[in-house]
Amino acid sequence: MTTSDHRSLAVPESLDGERLDVAMAQLFGVSRSRAADLIASGLVRLDGAGVAKSERVLGGAILDVELPQETDPLAVVPEIVEGIGIIHDDESIVVIDKPVGVAVHPSPGWRGPTVVGHLAGAGFRISTSGAKEREGIVQRLDVGTSGVMVVCKSEHAYSVLKNAFRRRTVDKTYHALVQGHPDPLAGTVDAPIGRHPGADYKFAVLDGGRPSVTHYETLEAHRFASLLEVHLETGRTHQIRVHMSALKHPCAGDLTYGADPVLARRLDLTRQWLHAVRLGFEHPDTGKYVEYESAYPADLQHALDVVREIH
Repeated sequence: MTTSDHRSLAVPESLDGERLDVAMAQLFGVSRSRAADLIASGLVRLDGAGVAKSERVLGGAILDVELPQETDPLAVVPEIVEGIGIIHDDESIVVIDKPVGVAVHPSPGWRGPTVVGHLAGAGFRISTSGAKEREGIVQRLDVGTSGVMVVCKSEHAYSVLKNAFRRRTVDKTYHALVQGHPDPLAGTVDAPIGRHPGADYKFAVLDGGRPSVTHYETLEAHRFASLLEVHLETGRTHQIRVHMSALKHPCAGDLTYGADPVLARRLDLTRQWLHAVRLGFEHPDTGKYVEYESAYPADLQHALDVVREIH
C-alpha cells in the first residue's frame, strides 16, 4: 500500500537552464534515477504540463511532484481475517484458532493477513508490550501451520506468559502426519537448529545451531505414514519440520523439507501436515492450569482419512 505526498515549488533562479532530473534531485533530495522514474511515471508536471527528464527548467516555473510514500511494512493493518476462531477470551488473554495462510504478525517479506491485524480489526485491546508489530505476542506459528495459540491483552499477562515460554513451562502439543514409520516409535530429537547455509527461507540441523529438543510418540501407524503427537521443549522456527526431516520422516506435504510430492498430491495436501492441537499453561491472573484445544482443519482431516483408507 502506498500514499503520496504532493509537493509544489517554484524553480529558483539558481537552477535556471538546468535539466529537470538534476533540478529535482537538488530540490527534493532524491537521486537522479529516482527523479527520472517519477518523471517517466507521469508524477511530475512543470507549469501544469507533462515533461521529459532532459527538459530544461526556467527560473520561476512551478514544479509539481507527487512523491509516493511507502507505508511501513511492519505496520499493523486492522482487517477481519476469515477463518480465525476465538477459543477463549477474558481480560488477560485471547486464545485463537489460527488457520493456514495467516502470519502471526507483520514482517518485511509478508503482505498477507495477520493475527494481530485481525484482532485489531475485531476491536480487541492487546498488550502494548513487545516490538510494535508484535505487541502481545508471546508465541508464533508458521504461516503454513494451523492451530491453537495465545495472545496477551494485559501487560501483566504478557510478562507472565513471556517468562513461562522462556522457562519452557508451557505445554505445547502438536500432531504431525509424517512419511513412513519412525524407529523407535517414540523418542526424542535433541539436535541444534540454525539457518540453512544454502537457503535463507529454510532451517537445518547444524553444529553451532541453537539447542532444540523435540519429543514424539506414534499415535497411529499406517501403510505410508504415521500420525505423531509431538511435544516441544524449545520453540525454534520450523523445529518440528526440521527434526522430522532429519529423521528421514518429513511431514507429509512438506515439500520444502523433502516430502514426496506424489504422496502430497494423493493426499490433496498443499502444505505440511502439522497442527497445534493443545496449549496448556498457568493462567497469568489466577495461576490455575488451563488447557485449550483445536480440532484438525478440513484439509488435514481429509489427508488423514485418505491415509487411514490406504491398505
